[in-house]
Order: sequence, then C-alpha cells, then structure tokens
Amino acid sequence: MADKEATVYIVDVGSSMGRKNQGRQQSDLEWVMLYVWDKITSTVGTDRKTATLGVIGLHTVGTANELAEEESFANISVFQDIKQTLLPDLQRLRSLIRVSKTNDGDAISAIVLAIEAITKYCKKLKYRRNIVLVTNGHGSMDTDDLSEITSKIKEDNIELTILGVGFDDAEYGFKEEDKGSEKTKHEAILKTLADSCDGIFGTLAQAIEELGIPRLKMTRPVNSYKGQLTLGDPEHYDTAFSIDVERYPRTMIRRPASASQYVHRTDLSNRRASVSSSTTILPDADAPEGESSNPNTNGLAAVRNARSYQVEDDTAPGGKRDVTRDELAKGYEYGRTAVHISESDESITNLETAAVLEIVGFIPKDNYDRYMSMSSSNVIIAQKTNSKAIIALSSLIHALMELEYFAIARLVPKANKAPVLVLLAPSIEVHYECLLDVQIPFAEDVRSYKFAPLDRIITVSGKILKEHRNLPNEALSSAMSDYVDSLDLSSFGRDDDGKPMEYMQMTDTFSSVLHRIDQAVRWRAVHPEEPIPPPYDILTKFTKIPDELEAGSKLQLVKLREAANVKKVPPKLRSRKRQRDRAAPLSGLDVSALLATSRSTSRISPDNPIPEFRQMLETTEDPNGIVDAASQLINIIEKHIKDSFGDSNYDRVIAEMAALRQEMTEMEEPGLWNDWLKNLKERLKGNELGAGRDELWWRVRKDKLGLIVKSEMEVSDIGDDEAKQFLSR
Repeated sequence: MADKEATVYIVDVGSSMGRKNQGRQQSDLEWVMLYVWDKITSTVGTDRKTATLGVIGLHTVGTANELAEEESFANISVFQDIKQTLLPDLQRLRSLIRVSKTNDGDAISAIVLAIEAITKYCKKLKYRRNIVLVTNGHGSMDTDDLSEITSKIKEDNIELTILGVGFDDAEYGFKEEDKGSEKTKHEAILKTLADSCDGIFGTLAQAIEELGIPRLKMTRPVNSYKGQLTLGDPEHYDTAFSIDVERYPRTMIRRPASASQYVHRTDLSNRRASVSSSTTILPDADAPEGESSNPNTNGLAAVRNARSYQVEDDTAPGGKRDVTRDELAKGYEYGRTAVHISESDESITNLETAAVLEIVGFIPKDNYDRYMSMSSSNVIIAQKTNSKAIIALSSLIHALMELEYFAIARLVPKANKAPVLVLLAPSIEVHYECLLDVQIPFAEDVRSYKFAPLDRIITVSGKILKEHRNLPNEALSSAMSDYVDSLDLSSFGRDDDGKPMEYMQMTDTFSSVLHRIDQAVRWRAVHPEEPIPPPYDILTKFTKIPDELEAGSKLQLVKLREAANVKKVPPKLRSRKRQRDRAAPLSGLDVSALLATSRSTSRISPDNPIPEFRQMLETTEDPNGIVDAASQLINIIEKHIKDSFGDSNYDRVIAEMAALRQEMTEMEEPGLWNDWLKNLKERLKGNELGAGRDELWWRVRKDKLGLIVKSEMEVSDIGDDEAKQFLSR
C-alpha cells in the first residue's frame, strides 16, 4: 500500500502572469500550468483515495479563505480544499485558474494558508506533506513572521517547493537579464525561506524541461511467500536445515492504462438510442429513473458487457433456448471435442499441496542458460526480526557465491497451489544480501526442435555444401560484419568528462507505448478540445539511428549492397479487371509475352496444380479461360479429398483452396469460389467425398477460407454476417 500524501499547490494568477516572456508564445500562467497540470493529473491518475491535493490561487481579484477578515490574507482564494481529485474537479479548476486583473496579495500568507490546510486535514496522522508554490515573484511579501513559518514547516515535516518564472539558477545555468529590483528582492526572500526549511528552490524552466522524463512508479512490495526455506526434511533428519524467509517481487510489469467504453446517455423511453445485444448501458442503481446519481457524468454512461448462453432446442423459437450459467456444465477442449467433467471428478485431479520452499538440488552457474527463465524475478530475504535466520541465509548465499553454484527449489506459495520450480541465485550488494529467484520449466515443459544449420546446406544424399546461392560468401559476411561494427552503440555515448560510454543505457530507455499513452491521457483530461502534443524527445530518442552514426556507416552500407548484389525491385503495373499485376521488365523486353503462345497449359497436372493454375491464369484474359482453370483446380481438389487416407492430403487440399480463393479474389470472380464452397460444404456433410471429412471443414474454418464478402470485393453479394454464419454452422 502506498503512503498517504497531501499536497497544496499555490498558483500565482496575477495580472503580470499574463505576459509573454523569453520569446514564448504562451503567457507565463499557461507555461506555469504545464508543470502544475502534469503534477495534478499524475496524482489523479493513481486513482488512490489517499493521494489528496488542494489548490490555492494567489493574486486573485476576490478573497476566499478562512482568514479573509485579516488584511494580509486578501486576494488569496482557495480554489479547492484538500481531497481526492477526480476528472470533474479538474474541469472545475480549469475554469477557475485564469489571469486576474491585479497583483495584490502576499505569497508568504498563501504559504501560511497552505500550512493551515495541511495541519487541519492531516492532523497528527502519518502523511507525506507537500507545498508547491509557482510564481513570477511580483506582488508583495510580508517577512515579519518568516522564522515562525520556517519552524512550523520543519515541525510538521512539510516539504516546501518553490519554483519561479525567470528565477536564477546557477546549477541549471539560467539567469534572467534586466530583472527588476522588486523581483530580485522577492526571489531572495523565497530562496532564503526554501533553504531554511530544507526545501527545494529552482527555476520553472528546468522543472518543465524535466517533465518529459518518465516517472518510475514505486510500489510498496507485498510478500508472495512467508515461511521456511528447507534443505532436506527437518522433521526426520537432524542434518536438514530450515530458514525463516520472506519472498517479495523484485521487478513487475507495468502496463498502460486500459480503455473504457462510454456512450452518451439518452432518454431511452423516447427511443432515441438503441443498444446491441452484446452490450448493456447500466445506469446508476440508486438514481431516479432517467437521472444519474453523479451530477458530473457529462451525459456519459458506462458500457458493460452482458453475456447470455444458448443451447440448441428444436421446440424453441429460432431453434435455440436461453439458459442460465448455473445450468451449464464445465467442460474442457480435448482436440476438437468438448469433454464434460463433474466437480467430483475434477476434485480428484487437483493436487493437494502445502506452502513450502524446499531446495531439491544444486547446479553449476555455467550450466544454466538464461533462456530457461520463465517469469519476472523475486527476492528472498531472511525474516526481518530473526537474527538466527539472517545469519543462516547469509551463510547459504556466501556458499553459493564462492562455489559459483545455483540452487533449484520447489515452491508452493500458498496451500493447494500448483508447485513450480525456481532457480535461486545469490546476490551480494553493499547494504544487503538476498537470493534472487526466477521460475524455470519442468522437464515436460521443454520442447526440443531441430532446425537446418545456417552455415551449411545438407542435401538429400547427405552431402554438405559450404558454398551455395542461399549461403553468404566470405565477402558478404565480411561486409555485413563491417556494417554492424560501424553501428556499434557500446561506446558511442559520452560521459560528463567526454569519455566513451554505452549510448543506450538501460536506465535511459523507457517504454514509448506506456509513457506516451500516459502523456495523452493526462493532457486530454485537462485539454479536452486541444490536439495532443507530440511525444517527449526522450521517448523517441532511441527510435532512430543517431545522425552521426548513420553518416559514418554510409560507406560500409554501400559495400554491403555491392557484396549482396542488391537490386531494385521492378515497379508493379496496376492491372485492370481480370488482368494480373505484372512486373515491368527493366530491359523493356517481355519474354513471358513472347513465349506465351508456345506454352501448353490447357491442362493442369494434379502433381503440380498451384503453379500451373496460376500460369494458366496469366496466359488468359478470357472469362471462359478463367472458369476453365478454376474448374480444373476444383476437380483436382475434390479428387485429393476423395483419395485422402485420413488427413494425409489435407495440407495439400488447404493450400490448393487458399490459392483458388486468392486468385478468384484478384480476378474479381467471387461467384466461382462462393458457389463451389457452398457445394463443397454440403458434399462434405453428406459424405459424398468420403466418410469422416468433418476435420477437413474444421481446417477450412481454422484457415479462414470462407466466402468472399462484399467488404473484400464490391462485386460480391455476400455480407459479413452471412459469411460468418456460413462458417460457424
């Protein structure tokens, strides 16, 4: 569980914040709010009730705070009290934060109000307390009680952050020229306040520049196993040992935010909206009819899935009858058959286990292949308050480290859970020692496959060829090696001293998908109508080759092209109906056209049907010739089905059907395919092409060799629903 936190943002909305400085196209307030909105939306995105925040406006025209009667607290307005912030609150804050017409108001008094709000909300409870002030340093500042304010901030353990527009920062390397005496004075006061209470003082230019750096999500770990690590059986053998340990996740996968479906809420009684059978609009249960219990829904209603179950029943309308889930029996797929299993029978198959972590063996470190890891890593440490366990586990860790061995253990995290094998690797750092574990496969989980070697070709007779047109020669291998070396990133980067270092380090690479979606969601929450800005540079930095590296590898790339004999592919000529795409010969001499008249392709051979079928189509533009070629291939397909012993010819049949469907699609003759496929289905069901051909139809469905629909080709008269229903029956 994450820590509770309360943050108060103090935003300067004075008239001076409406100016445009430093050549920016935005006003100072708009520029400042890039930082504030980013921080607020990041808190809202956590969706935690314990992540609360409040917003105070400084230099407002009116006054709205608990101490409004005192003159020093004038022109300060509380836009939002400390609470969990939701999307409607963001929209309300967006309407309140506007440039005002005055610069009256005391920034120090605004900090006092923020301290008062945090003290009142957090009381004496454990909270992370933060105050963030963003200002341009104009207005007035009363420094009479500055020491008392500093003491209160330290006493309540509040972290104060002060960021200014145009504030000087020597470490960042920024200094504003022609700064007024008033701003210089106020800047010094705020810096003194931040330094005296160990806070943060800086310029907004640096803060906004660092917004593009993704923030890593830190979570409080929860143990997945708490028990004993054993070697041997301590209950029966004195030589066995057991250590009290705890297991925590070391790394976890963070996934991007998932999308939700919403529709505009309408008056369903007036039939102004219709809902499909697969989704249901569920209104708030406690709201009156036609109204929502949440007044800030913006006319939206959540779309939730509703699932129904049907069984075949000839007596029911439509041949199907609705049933409840309780009436259904559990079944498992065995091949293409659903096998029913009762709860009593299923309980026999469940393995009764007890929570345990027991070492079953040891292996040398060099004998373990990294590809055997099947999960994210976890950390095993000794029980925190058990000094005996800490010493015992430390001994085991050091023994494994010195001998360069790994341990193999059987893990059952909870009772009646399936056991898994884990690899235990020692890890010794400066401040702690632990075992790192990762799941590894059982022997039954390993599948071994043999692939043809890449450096030689073995003929049918067993002869080994080292030189072949499909094998790279020495010149090509050398050119490729030089090209890879020219793109070496291991020493392309430079450190602060200008020395070579790795260019793309692990700590500098971030998931573009994860953080881009996060950026888009946060931006859209505050700017519903404005276009989403481009991704941050840090997310796209490593998506392309550095210009300097690319320029240095051009010579090697040219040599690689020459060694590989790379040639440009001739452009394709887009054909008209019933004319195929033909590559335009570079020489201008179409040999295929010259030899077309001498080809003898009137009959398609059953031994080589697909190439000859396509060759026959290439030499004819007559519709009758297309029908003749399709009919010949259809006859061959049906003959292969009849002659098939079991499923021996099914792979060949599927390949021939795929070729026929593809060619009929390109020839814009969907009727030939659709009519034959319907006929084929009836003949397979009627056992006209041999008994037990249901598996072939299952293969047709699996390879999606269905009817050619209108969405694929305009001339087809088959709709998507009809085609889907045809395959499903």
